Amino acid sequence: MSQQPHGATRGCGCSHPGSSSAVEAAAENTSVASSAAGAAGVAARPARFAPAHTNPSGEGTLNGSLLPDDVIPNRTDPANTASNGPARLTEQTLGEYRSERTIIRVRAEEPRPYDLVILSSFGGPEGQEDVIPFLRNVTAGRGIPDERLEEVATHYRANGGVSPINEQNRALLAALQRALAERGPRIPITWANRNWKPYVKDVLAEAYENGHRNVLVLATSAYPGYSSCRQYREDYGIALQQLGLEGRMHVGKIRQFFDVPGFARAFADGLKDGLATVREQLAARESGSQNPRLRIMFCTHSVPTSAANEAGPRGVNYEGGSAYVEKHLQVARAVLSLVRDEAPQLLQNVEWELVYQSRSGPPSMPWLEPDVNDALEALPTPANPGEDGEDGEAPVEGVVLVPLGFVSDHMEVKWDLDTEALDTCERLGVVAVRTPTPGTHPAYVESLRRLIEERVENGIPADLRPGRESVCAPSASGQYGWFDECEPGCCKPGRGAEKPVIAEYCTGCTDRSEED
Repeated sequence: MSQQPHGATRGCGCSHPGSSSAVEAAAENTSVASSAAGAAGVAARPARFAPAHTNPSGEGTLNGSLLPDDVIPNRTDPANTASNGPARLTEQTLGEYRSERTIIRVRAEEPRPYDLVILSSFGGPEGQEDVIPFLRNVTAGRGIPDERLEEVATHYRANGGVSPINEQNRALLAALQRALAERGPRIPITWANRNWKPYVKDVLAEAYENGHRNVLVLATSAYPGYSSCRQYREDYGIALQQLGLEGRMHVGKIRQFFDVPGFARAFADGLKDGLATVREQLAARESGSQNPRLRIMFCTHSVPTSAANEAGPRGVNYEGGSAYVEKHLQVARAVLSLVRDEAPQLLQNVEWELVYQSRSGPPSMPWLEPDVNDALEALPTPANPGEDGEDGEAPVEGVVLVPLGFVSDHMEVKWDLDTEALDTCERLGVVAVRTPTPGTHPAYVESLRRLIEERVENGIPADLRPGRESVCAPSASGQYGWFDECEPGCCKPGRGAEKPVIAEYCTGCTDRSEED
């Protein structure tokens, strides 16, 4: 079937991005990917690799190569990357570069008779008495004493012991229920969490008791990595094993959706508003310049560099040294492309970079950097101009913080950006705003609905079904989007016991449950 991208943006430079809360996290010292079997009407093939320069459509290229179009200057420090691939794609590094785009096997699972969708998230406390038990769940098996957890708990305590993620999930669940009722497919959707009620195991047991045999998981995380994809796959694999439902219930998973049009659209709309607001506030300043220098900081959750290196399928590499880093860079470019196409004046005298936040764990463990506050401190600003500015350049007067790694306003966004980063900006004399997360943005909800629709058997012939959507160029297989089923080693940690998983690609396997 011929598949064309819907709403694709130009200049994405895809060479082939939010994560759910990770302490929410203090303790989830891991990263934040998935892989596929046969598309409708196409037999699954073993993974193999195309030449490094393969680009079937010619889209998302720069000068006929897979070099990214940065849209506006990218100030991301190439030293602050993982090591599984080149820090930056250049004419020199491109020849040795092979991302997951070069995997030829098809990415789409054949539609099947799914009868339930589970919106699956990280979870969070609902009151002060829940905080420590919740954090014990998050850090289970790591031997972290309650005294250390209480240090982390202060962020929740300051918010009444309630994580914003729960209300965000309820709102998203309601929005998806309305979208499915209005536009289909007509399939029930419920909610489950990794670390708090309603727990995955309990929801899965209830689903089976209610007669559901084909369940589709939609995790509230967009990017490849352990904690944003594989850990969800483990959650359900372990639950099926503990419940004795292996072979009796099929559980699939929606692909990582960093590149769906609605995800980029939500951030682009927020970025346009944020840039306009900063410019208006600077124009009202008597001391402001006529053409202020602005910096866009795309913010995401930091992960240990070891986890970043493990993100994505094995045997390939990535810009920025990690699938986790690369996909954030690609989404940033897609968002900027939308702004450039719709409001180019907003990008005048603007630069951008990818920064990180919310790291945890011992200082001796390397994590992706720079931290957003360190990146702000490094800027030449009105309050911190340095010696003649940064290489003689004018100070940065305005900053727009874009929470690119997050799908909703949970604790890390509220604390690390809205409190700490904005406080840093104020101290440096910089006008700053934080743009919204996708939340229940209509375009984002619609993209999630379409992700469900592309997986559910509905009697429509394969050649008449909507194509898979992506703002990025297709893979070497000619398909758009990430994998529906993961390679066996995808995002697998280098240590720790083997755990059962769902949504794993297996050549020649049949995965129909006994009670379909």
